[in-house]
Amino acid sequence: MSRGRPQNDDTDDDSPPGKVRLDKWLWAARFFKTRALAAEAIDGGKVDVNGDRAKRAKQIQAGDTVRLRQGPVEWVLLVREAGGRRGSAEIARGLYEETEEGRRKRETVTEQLRQMPTAFSYGDSKPGKRDRRALRRLKGDEPW
Repeated sequence: MSRGRPQNDDTDDDSPPGKVRLDKWLWAARFFKTRALAAEAIDGGKVDVNGDRAKRAKQIQAGDTVRLRQGPVEWVLLVREAGGRRGSAEIARGLYEETEEGRRKRETVTEQLRQMPTAFSYGDSKPGKRDRRALRRLKGDEPW
């Protein structure tokens, strides 16, 4: 007698054959580390399926188009296979195909981000007491 969940996790899946939930597919395709993060992105309106805003339980299948926004980067994907199991990166890349237009836009944005300055620099050190007072006077925050 065994307790708990069944050994084969695929038996409790109520999806029709050849279809899988959107949040599960995004997790299996390794766009998100957890299904909860995938569901949060879907609920936040960052994922569209076939041009329509999707819900996390939306059933997707091969041939569907998924548009995913992660920060400034936007992925335009064509679903090749509706896999619900998370595997290696090679297996995950086989679940989708990125469109050529989407790839060009994504690479342009990532190149622009790469060329931006990474952080603000104070120079040699942070402003001292005298410099902070001068900045306050310049901004009009100083009462005298």
